[in-house]
Parts: sequence; C-alpha cells; structure tokens
Amino acid sequence: MSSFSVIKLDINEHESDTRHVGSRTTIIASSDRTMAVVRRRIEGGGERLWRFEDFRDLPFAAVAQALSRLARVGAVERLSKGIYYRSRRTELGKSLPNPAAIQKLASRRKTVFPSGIAAANLLGFTTQTAGRGEIATSALSLPRKLVGSDTLIHTRRPEVWSSLSEADAALLDFLRRSGKTSELSPEETVRGTLGLLREKSRFERLLKVVHSEPPRVRAMLGAIGEQLRKKPSVLGSLRDSLNPFSLFEFGLLAGLPHAHAWQAKEHRQREAV
Repeated sequence: MSSFSVIKLDINEHESDTRHVGSRTTIIASSDRTMAVVRRRIEGGGERLWRFEDFRDLPFAAVAQALSRLARVGAVERLSKGIYYRSRRTELGKSLPNPAAIQKLASRRKTVFPSGIAAANLLGFTTQTAGRGEIATSALSLPRKLVGSDTLIHTRRPEVWSSLSEADAALLDFLRRSGKTSELSPEETVRGTLGLLREKSRFERLLKVVHSEPPRVRAMLGAIGEQLRKKPSVLGSLRDSLNPFSLFEFGLLAGLPHAHAWQAKEHRQREAV
C-alpha cells in the first residue's frame, strides 16, 4: 500500500470517529434536554400521577429514561410500568396516591368491573359499601399499587367481558353469586333482577356472552328469559348448553317462576322448632 493510500485511510477513519462522537454528543444533549423538560413539568405539576402519554411531544425513550432517573433520586415514585406518582409533603410525611384516581387509571389500562357488594350496590340491590374493595377483570393480574393492597381481585373473567358495560358486567357478577349479595327480600331480588333484564336489549347483550359463563348463570338467564317470554328458539340454545342431570344453586333467585323448569335446586324452609 502506498503512503498516499495510508494517509487517506487514516483521514477516513478520523472522519468516521468524529461523526460517531458527534452523533453520540447529540443524543446525550437531546436526552439532557428531555430530562430538564420532564423534571420541570413534574415539579410544576404538584401532586399527581404521571404516565408516558403525558409527554407525547418528547422522545419516548428519553422520557422513559428521565422518569427512571427521577424515580431513583426520589423525585417521583414508580407505581407500575409507565406510571409514576409525584407526592407532596404533609404533617404525617409524604402524601399517598388517591385510591379512586389510581383505580380509574387501572381501568383504563385493563378492563375492570365492580364485583361483590360493589356490583350489587351499582344495580340497586344494596346500599352497603364494602370495607374492602372488590373488582373483577379479564386480565391475569393487576398492579397492586394501582388497585390497592387490600382489594380483592377476581381475575380471568372471560375476554368477552371487555365488550360489556359496567352495569351489564355487574349483573353477570350478581348472577354468578346467585343474588346472594342482595340485602333485599327474595321476592324483591327476583323483581329487581327481572326489571334489569327488561331494560332495552340487555337480555340480548348478555345472551351473546353467556355461553362463556358457568352453567348456573346460563340456567338462571334461561329462567329469566322464559319469564320475559323470549322466543323458544332463543331459549333452546341455552337449554341445550346445560347438562340435563345437573341441578344449580339459584340462591335468592330460586323464587323465579320458572326456576324449577331450569334445574334449580329446591330450597325448603326450616321447620320451626
């Protein structure tokens, strides 16, 4: 190789190294600018939750790095993947995230529905409020820091629940429990359930997803459908999905007029001693 070509090669390598260093310097400068913007917004925002979506005008990777760095120095607290909390000082120490706000945030990330007493309350079967939160979700799990450490979580609800309204999902939850979360009398519980299923298109909406429900729910919906005079062809698909030799626990809904025809277990009142 001639001395000229060696000199040319050295010049090219120098130019390549210069470009690489310049590019790296640009990336670092951009990351530092993003960090400054993120820190300024968080410090000026007071106590609140922060998500990646709150910084859509900035480079995603740089935002993730900035939030991670701020969490390491205690400027924010990481609650879950992509969710951070900026606390404020109180007389008792650092403030805690608002439970209602973080549960609302959890419901935006995953489909979350009221369950148990909360579902019965939503439907008008009770005025009680449970001391412990209870929710249902089609997800495999939910971040505890978002829904609360004491919240009872029912996971793995059918994926079709994601297409339901909050009230429709609550009604399915109520049927799964055979109406046992109602504080009303059996007669009032039956009357209330029939009233809810008479609302426009609700029976048809639940019929679309009921085949993913336990057999007792399908049996109860069949008894309700018969009381509401639904078409025999519609009820036939429900009856065909049931084992004809099984009996189902209808609970407070055992008083449905057609419960026995839909394989409800018989409940005998205790004899007075």
